[in-house]
Amino acid sequence: MRAARTRTAAAVLLAASLALTGCGAGAADTASDGKGGAAAGPADAGAGGAADRSAAGSGAGAAGKPASKAPAGQHVIRTASLSVEVKDAAKALVTARRAAADAGGHVENESTERVDDAYLVSQLVLRVPQERYDSVLAELAGTGRLLDRKADAEDVTDQVVDVESRIATQRASVARVRALMDRAEKLSDVVTLEGELSRRQADLEALLARQSSLKDRTTMATITLRLSEKEKPPAEEPEEGRPGFGDALSGGWNALVGAAAWVGIVLTALAPWLAVALVVFVLWRRLVRPRLAARPRPAAAVPAPPDVPRNAAGAPTGTEGPKAPQPREAPEK
Repeated sequence: MRAARTRTAAAVLLAASLALTGCGAGAADTASDGKGGAAAGPADAGAGGAADRSAAGSGAGAAGKPASKAPAGQHVIRTASLSVEVKDAAKALVTARRAAADAGGHVENESTERVDDAYLVSQLVLRVPQERYDSVLAELAGTGRLLDRKADAEDVTDQVVDVESRIATQRASVARVRALMDRAEKLSDVVTLEGELSRRQADLEALLARQSSLKDRTTMATITLRLSEKEKPPAEEPEEGRPGFGDALSGGWNALVGAAAWVGIVLTALAPWLAVALVVFVLWRRLVRPRLAARPRPAAAVPAPPDVPRNAAGAPTGTEGPKAPQPREAPEK
């Protein structure tokens, strides 16, 4: 009989834990809309009547308190970006760091680069308290000539209140599951409740991380500062005058040396070809040319006289024979 009562009590406790899970989630959702106090009470009371009215009543009271709590104040996330032109970026960086430190903040990120070896460009991300946000912003803008400024403010009061309400509800839910685990006697009920407890604790840790992030962003303002030096004009090159005698002599000598170097390079490149050509010329002069000179040359053919008409005796006709040379006349004395 006693074992049957124990099993019945364990079954009732398990049913009560599941009912409390549903009512806890409903209370968290309605709390964000401002109506959680009226809806959470009856749900928790009904679940407590099924299991244990005293335990359910205490859980309902813990879940109902955060829903009726009013927000402490307005929660705003402030961000700003500045672009300032300064004469010396290194000195401006020191001024920006000191302004953040005096305000109780810190430098979150910093980067500096030199552009074209002419001027510096630096960018800083500063975190300062909300109450010193305006004063630090004015001090940074006064370090040089202001080029650009942008400021944003985001009201996240609803998100902060919602997260706080969910955290309170989730903590009460975790406490209820732990109380049920203390009363459970069956191993299967204990395993089920442990799984439910792990899930609720994971949800609670996620809510706590979100609350921490919102607190940091609403407590510390973020300022992004860009410092740039004025670009220097390029230096003018001096005009070149008429070259002198020394410049002409130096230029001619350099040209001669350069030409000689190129001639040497060309001769070096042609050296193998010249060596082969020299060997071929020697072989032709020593071996081939003497043999060509020793060969007998054929006799030249005598051209036949032109055809002339002849008579029956075979003498040429119609032409005069060679005239005999006539004696020269003696000159008169």
